[in-house]
Amino acid sequence: MSGLRGAEETFCHQAFLYQDDGDYVAGVVPFVLDGLSRGEVVAVAVPARRSHLLEKALSTAAARVRFIDIEDEGRNPARLIPAVLHAFLDEHPEPVRVVGEPVWPERSGEEYAACVQHEAMVNRAFTGRRATFLCPYEAALGPSVLDDAEATHPLLVDAAGVRRSRHFSPEAAYDRYNLPLPTSRDAFLVPFDIETLSKARRVATEFAARAGIEDERLEDVALAVGEVCANSVQHGGGHGELAVWSDEEGVVFQVSDAGIPSSRLAGRRPPTMYRHGGRGLFLVNQVADLVRTHVAADGMTTRVRMRYDGTPRAAG
Repeated sequence: MSGLRGAEETFCHQAFLYQDDGDYVAGVVPFVLDGLSRGEVVAVAVPARRSHLLEKALSTAAARVRFIDIEDEGRNPARLIPAVLHAFLDEHPEPVRVVGEPVWPERSGEEYAACVQHEAMVNRAFTGRRATFLCPYEAALGPSVLDDAEATHPLLVDAAGVRRSRHFSPEAAYDRYNLPLPTSRDAFLVPFDIETLSKARRVATEFAARAGIEDERLEDVALAVGEVCANSVQHGGGHGELAVWSDEEGVVFQVSDAGIPSSRLAGRRPPTMYRHGGRGLFLVNQVADLVRTHVAADGMTTRVRMRYDGTPRAAG
């Protein structure tokens, strides 16, 4: 495939629309090899099956590529920008290339909504960085998914070449998935304020233990719930309400308060000595299996999901 842009002075975010495995290899491999030939550092963050295809096709060149298990590192899509992409770009200030495939058929509806918002925020998060991103989307995912890819990527790539998206509107795409997060009828509700933060954290951790969350994952629960509730006290009017319930996949912790985030990138940028805002949600994004938010005119709801089979992160 020809016509793929390389990393230049500005950020380039492309959706690669492919039909099958052969199409996938024919599009991604030249992109990777071209980057390597230019001396660019290349990362490939794709599902395991795709990773195996690419490693085989790249042959010895695969040793010069950083492969990232996106099914683990990107299980929570809100973790991809701060923990995967920012980390890679900050480590390599020279021009880089990234193949990132955040959407695959096994994604749940909740996860998919988070993926669209992730892709929408990539444009804002990395504007001005010397990087080229190629995000593969399989046609079999369906028309609505491909429409969202067009809305969140300024450039589209397929077998015919590169073209500008006529429907690029990342902020509108983000808004489409700013969906209400209803509380389960079976939820246990815990109002809290600064005096009862520790109680909310304790109730959540004990509930998780009874539901089947074990060992180091309970540390993740305590960290995540503690940070979200503390954020409510600090930025959400001094108080909030924690709802806790479980389902077949894991345990859900949902916090509602009167706060409005100052930026959609809150929690998606690593904190620095000059930027402290969003640190709590940043930590939550690191340990949770899924984080969803809904922002309304009168406040914000944050949903944190911890799966029974999740990987412990707080102690790592």
